[in-house]
Amino acid sequence: MTQPGFPKYRRGQRVKAAVDLINDHSYPNTEPEGVLLAAGATGQIINVAIHTEANVPIYIVDFGEQMLIGCLEQEITVL
Repeated sequence: MTQPGFPKYRRGQRVKAAVDLINDHSYPNTEPEGVLLAAGATGQIINVAIHTEANVPIYIVDFGEQMLIGCLEQEITVL
């Protein structure tokens, strides 16, 4: 990880899920704590924000089929 608060990746980059992405109760029509997408799913970063309290980047990734997921750096890798 880069220094806290400074994004490692940028908008427009193609990425893949490095781990299974788990529902943190953000998706009400999906099983809580269930797998949203399996590791290896590919997508594109459409926005980068900084979580103000934790001072860490949050990447909004479009995984297609109306699946936008907020990911931490350790959850994605660049293709």
